[in-house]
Amino acid sequence: MAESNVPADLRYTVEHEWVVKVDETTVRVGITDYAQDQLGDVVFVQLPGAGDTVAVGDSFAEVESTKSVSDIYSPIDGEVVAVNDSLEASPDLVNSDAYGAGWLVELRVGNGAVDTVLESLLDAAAYREQIAG
Repeated sequence: MAESNVPADLRYTVEHEWVVKVDETTVRVGITDYAQDQLGDVVFVQLPGAGDTVAVGDSFAEVESTKSVSDIYSPIDGEVVAVNDSLEASPDLVNSDAYGAGWLVELRVGNGAVDTVLESLLDAAAYREQIAG
């Protein structure tokens, strides 16, 4: 398998989600290049609604590919403040631009401590070790 793209400016979960700070109260979440590669061609994405609350570790979305259906797990406790509506018509954006146009949701961090939440997640080096092993 070709080496997956693991941007250094993102944080990661062991379940293959990436997280990036949008502002002091909000993060953007998607699935990693490695995850989309393992899934194969994404044909449908089911996202939560704006205003929904999520808890760390809970399934909050599903990504369906030609191979399987995979749950997406929340990396934080928070509220969904935005969803990527583009995925309804073009779920393949998850494959073609996992770290850009293929993002899934934006979450408002429950306690407003975005930096603290991000520090609790894997950095790029630790995530690379996980997917290599």
